[in-house]
Amino acid sequence: MDIPITIPFVDLNLQHLPIQNQLQQAIQVVLEQGDFVLGKALSDFEAAFATASGTKYGIGVASGTDAITLGLQACNIHAGDEVILPANTFVATLIGVLRTGAKPILVDCDPHTALIDLEAAAKAITAKTKALIPVHLYGQMVSPKQLLDLADTYKILIFEDAAQAHLAEREGYRAGSVGIAAAFSFYPSKNLGAFGDGGILLTQNQDVAEKMVRLRNYGASRKYFHTEIGTNSRLDTIQAAVLHQKLPYLQNWNRDRLTIAQHYDTELAPLATQGIIPIQNHSAQGHVYHLYVIRICESCPVNRSVIQEELTAMGIQTGIHYPIPCHLQPGFSDLGYQKGDFPHAEMLANQILSLPMYPGLSHSQIQKVTDAIARILKVNSPTESLLFA
Repeated sequence: MDIPITIPFVDLNLQHLPIQNQLQQAIQVVLEQGDFVLGKALSDFEAAFATASGTKYGIGVASGTDAITLGLQACNIHAGDEVILPANTFVATLIGVLRTGAKPILVDCDPHTALIDLEAAAKAITAKTKALIPVHLYGQMVSPKQLLDLADTYKILIFEDAAQAHLAEREGYRAGSVGIAAAFSFYPSKNLGAFGDGGILLTQNQDVAEKMVRLRNYGASRKYFHTEIGTNSRLDTIQAAVLHQKLPYLQNWNRDRLTIAQHYDTELAPLATQGIIPIQNHSAQGHVYHLYVIRICESCPVNRSVIQEELTAMGIQTGIHYPIPCHLQPGFSDLGYQKGDFPHAEMLANQILSLPMYPGLSHSQIQKVTDAIARILKVNSPTESLLFA
């Protein structure tokens, strides 16, 4: 029997219903104009999102994965180059590197923030290193100042994976404005989500932007004139129209996410002694909390799978982002990495749990989630907890 969901992991209706008429009107305009591919709404949105993120150029593509792949190619990353990235990321980051022909060099993450360990990244740099990809995970940016220091010291490119960090801020920078280019995803559940797949590359560099425009459209500099091997990866005009209507609300939605995270922090604080520890925020008000992630540490009397199952039984949806680090995924075994190579990433994969997070999640719902976790911990005596070790 299906368990009724009382608190979903994501509820997009809370965002869409208040602006439903605007969204429908924007779609209707595209329908009437008939410019479904590379239309006016796309160029308008590209410019608006680039400006909002503090960059000059935006080039919309079919997905966040394509934004990484084609973006790296536009930055002249190719076979023979090495690209450093964290083992603790969604596989799209790794796939993007592999699709360029470059060699991915994985490094571990900080166990407290889940972000790439920049000291480990510095040690991994070789004469073949062309770029470093900081993944702004869960809505928190990797330190821009440290990234720029690395880029300057070792003369490497910084290519941001900002798929989860729309309008995130840290140290005076916005996500997408730090490196030579940045890839974003507009998957529906992102902070700024389309009604399907979509992505964008942001850059300050005109040459990169112009090459990206060609790569997404069969490598054509003009119609039927192809200067390089490109592909067909264009953000649909209808999706761009939807995103453009939602963009003015994004900052308020992000503020709502931050407030929700602060409520979670307060409600969960008493459970720290039970091994329930939120992923740390080192970005103050600049964290946009695409996800709210806790660690269920070894000191917790109940293991993660039991907690997740009990929450599900109460109608509370949760997620794990991500249960298997990139280096242990079967599809990438030929990279030569083994279990134990990145202990922090492996530890987090076994501990993390993502709680419901979306604009409109009420304080009472947050309390229900945290009270449910507290009840799960309290029902197990020390003897019973041994059963779950």
